[in-house]
Amino acid sequence: MAVLGCIADDFTGASDAASFLVKGGMRVKLYNGVPEKAEASEETAQAIVIALKSRTQETNAAVEDSVNAARFLLNQGVRQLYFKYCSTFDSTPQGNIGPVCDALMELTGAPYTLLCPSLPVNGRTVEGGRLLVNGIPLHESHMKNHPLTPMWDCRVDRLMEPQSRYRCVLMNREQLAQGKAPTNQGTEPFYLIPDYVTDEDGAAIAQSFGDLPLLTGGSGLLEFLADRWTSQLAAPGVIPESASAGKALLIAGSCSKATLGQIAWYQNQGQPCCKIDPASMLSGSQTREEIWRFILEHTTDDTAVLAYSSDTPERVKEYQSLGQARVASLLEDTAAWLAQEAVKAGFTRIISAGGETSGAVTKGLHFSSYWMGESVAPGVPIMVPAERDDIRLILKSGNFGQEDFFGRALSLTQKKG
Repeated sequence: MAVLGCIADDFTGASDAASFLVKGGMRVKLYNGVPEKAEASEETAQAIVIALKSRTQETNAAVEDSVNAARFLLNQGVRQLYFKYCSTFDSTPQGNIGPVCDALMELTGAPYTLLCPSLPVNGRTVEGGRLLVNGIPLHESHMKNHPLTPMWDCRVDRLMEPQSRYRCVLMNREQLAQGKAPTNQGTEPFYLIPDYVTDEDGAAIAQSFGDLPLLTGGSGLLEFLADRWTSQLAAPGVIPESASAGKALLIAGSCSKATLGQIAWYQNQGQPCCKIDPASMLSGSQTREEIWRFILEHTTDDTAVLAYSSDTPERVKEYQSLGQARVASLLEDTAAWLAQEAVKAGFTRIISAGGETSGAVTKGLHFSSYWMGESVAPGVPIMVPAERDDIRLILKSGNFGQEDFFGRALSLTQKKG
């Protein structure tokens, strides 16, 4: 029976979380949304992750969905809940992290919980309450102009308190070394924000606060929680095989600096690429059927096409002038349709870059749950749909992965011989 249940505020965040649980030694099942009922295979899952859409959802709906997910997990017998959000937080005063954390703290009766957005392996750290990205304060980093959650401050307490009903308390490394929460906090629940700069900090946090019924943060802390739980379980979890026989398709929609670099790397290898141009698609001079024909004509067992809509911030602004919602819907629908066509044509490996793009792909493929395999990069696992054990999906957040990410993903998922 699962001992840890994780609620993630979007799909790529859920797969990110699941990957660190696997790294910590657990067998992990991921659900796309709150399931109506548990599956028989839950008996072999040691951790369950539920992917929601609560990051940018209307607040009341986000809270309701998160509480429903928590109740499902508690009904499965999990002994600890973890609310996973982005390692760069959600910095709008109207953000959903506060309301969801408040509701989950009240549901579990936790006297306090943690806010731990740190993910040191990807350069996200917290020190003195300040959230840094590769040593740069969050609101001065490249994340400051995020289109949905612009970053206006780096102090986690100042980001959280406008969203939440409860106070935030900072905890420095000296206090962490003592292993105790600051005392004299009164009777009301509160949030503790510990310094978390290194993996050693993460291990210390898990050791000191791993018995709390509710914890919250990015994916970094989950590896150490999983390691702690695994030491109490009969055996480490068994993960599925990474490789599968069959053709592959690459789809990219993220406009992050990391993904743009990964696209450029793939192009520089002389691999076939197809640019999805929103203006051309809206005018009818490019169609999704033409893109699919290009993919079929240039795909072999050893060669994969990269279909991408990713572009520079300047070009993205030009596209958005055509109607931001209209363009976003067009690109997401196209990504979902291409993934559907690929699976129907016998492709067994789908690799997607970008949160919205990956969400569209999962929606288009209609798989409800996944087993988690090894990671291509920190926070980017290979996923095996419970309904189709021949298929391998890799769905990454835009900012994740090495420059040669697409090459690594193809190599790891290709069955040799």
